[in-house]
This record gives sequence, C-alpha cells and structure tokens, in this order.
Amino acid sequence: MITRTHPALQSATWQQALADAVSDPAELLALLDLPATLLPGTRGGARQFPLRVPRGYVARMRPGDPDDPLLRQVLPWHEDLSPTPGFVTDPVGDLEAMPVPGLLHKYHGRVLLVATGACAIHCRYCFRRHFPYAEAHAAPQQWQAALAYIREDSSIEEVILSGGDPLSLTDRRLADLAHALADIPHLRRLRIHTRQPIVLPERVDAALLDWLTASPLQKVIVLHCNHPNELDAPVRAALRALRDTGATLLNQAVLLRGVNDHLDALSRLSRELFAAGVLPYYLHLLDRVTGAAHFEVSEGEALTLHARLNGLLPGYLVPRLVREVPGARSKLPVT
Repeated sequence: MITRTHPALQSATWQQALADAVSDPAELLALLDLPATLLPGTRGGARQFPLRVPRGYVARMRPGDPDDPLLRQVLPWHEDLSPTPGFVTDPVGDLEAMPVPGLLHKYHGRVLLVATGACAIHCRYCFRRHFPYAEAHAAPQQWQAALAYIREDSSIEEVILSGGDPLSLTDRRLADLAHALADIPHLRRLRIHTRQPIVLPERVDAALLDWLTASPLQKVIVLHCNHPNELDAPVRAALRALRDTGATLLNQAVLLRGVNDHLDALSRLSRELFAAGVLPYYLHLLDRVTGAAHFEVSEGEALTLHARLNGLLPGYLVPRLVREVPGARSKLPVT
C-alpha cells in the first residue's frame, strides 16, 4: 500500500486525540466556564452512560452557555435517569435482527456489521447506548461468521459498517475487513456510518485514505452531523480528503429538542453540508431509547419544521424525514 499525505490532515494522531478526550463532567464545565452548581445534575447521568467528548469538539462550544447545541448533545444530566413510558433499551429492534453475532439483517440487499462498540464521543441520545456490545458485536475474531453469512446470501449487495463507530478500529483491521468483503463476488457497495470525521477530524489520516481509495467496492460514507456549528475548518478539510477517495458523502441527522429543532439550524446545516460536499440524506425522528426522552420532538412539530424547510431550500438540500420502526422493511417516511 502506498502511503501518502494530504494537506487536510492534522499533525496530531487520532489515537492521541482520542486518548485525550474529556471524560469528567467537572472538567468539561470548567473548560466552558460554566458554574460548578451544574455538576450535581451531571453525576448520575455520567454513571449510567459515561461522558466522552474530544477536546477539539469542546473547542467548538460557546463558553458560558449551558444551552450550547453541541454541549447539550454530550453533557450528562439528571434527565437521563428519568423513566419514560414508551422508551426502551432496544428501540429499533437490533437484537431481533441478528442472525450471527454483530451482524444485523433488517432490509433486503444489505446487512449491517456492528464492527465495534467504541466511539470517539458519547451522544446522550444514542439509540445503542444500552446495546450489549460485549456479546453482540462482530469483533475481528468473529468476522468469519459474519463473512460466511454474507457469502451464502447472494441477494446481499451492500455491507454497512457501524458500531459504535467503525473508524474507532485501526486502519489495519479495517483494511483487512474491506479486502475480505471485496472478495465476495456479489457485493457491490461498502457503506460506513461514522461520526468521527465530524467530532474527531484527525481520524481522517493517510492510512484511512489509502485503504478507502484502494477498495474496488463503491464507497458511501454516511456522516452524522446535527448542527452547523459542528462544521469547522478541520472538519471541512477532512471531508474534502474523504471525497478525494471517490466516496459519496451523505449525512444523517437526528432531530433533537434544544439542539436543532428550529428552521435556522436545519437550513444552515443543509447549506453548509452541501458546501462541504455532503448531501443531506436523512433527518431522523428520535429513536425512543431509555434516557433520551428529553430530546424528543413531536411528530407534529417535526412535520411543520420539515414543511418549512421544504419551502425554503431546493429539494436536493432537504433531507428525508424518517423514523425507524422495528420489523419494518425500510426506514419509514414521516408524512
């Protein structure tokens, strides 16, 4: 493999940046000049689902603003512990759609590989925050079972790498997996669901770009960006580098109360994503996972916002408003 450099790449390694992530709510509050009186409310939530946020992402937050839309996505709070009817630990039916450990087969023609449980950031609304990764992810030693399943079903044309975040794995492991997938004759596309280029742009390094460029499969990278403030210069540079591999870049966002539940945030997000070479793809209603009820935007509010967005932007900048329903044959449009 030819190692190359790219002008977009950061000087620090992504492993260093990941190891230096903030994991103490007290430190996060101090970094943002927020009062220590907020701390008691964060302790219980952090015990239930630990805080993890890269320092580069913290640097994009507004100091002194407890309602900053980026901070709200990661700061544990006592609301995380409030039981709410209808909110469950497996809101999208992952465990019922797993024929072998770590492989989800929900939809025709494609499967999803839970490649790792690790993420660079812990988003409070994550629909897999209660997922049993220890028993149900396709660790490298278990990939053979997943690969065998894919080989035996010629209707599968696409493999989706997910997690956790698949880019938490080393590039050697990812390159080995991509090579094994490319050897399956009926596979056509490799899709990667990742938030790391958004929250940890250092992850887009030369090794990642090398194996992506080398893969003969069609490559689709589905990013997860919820707010335009997440798109700073290093992130835009990382996205340019990913596009240069020949990958198609899409974005899926989650509609979140207190984060992006207003027209200005959603319209700016679509415009700025497209300017960075990313096509707005999905706007998800919240998956009703235990601990995330305070993020929910009602279906009626979502439809009103989406209609206003549709009246403001050209159609290609308007993401599809969808929800995931366990057992459904695809994501369902909200109409």
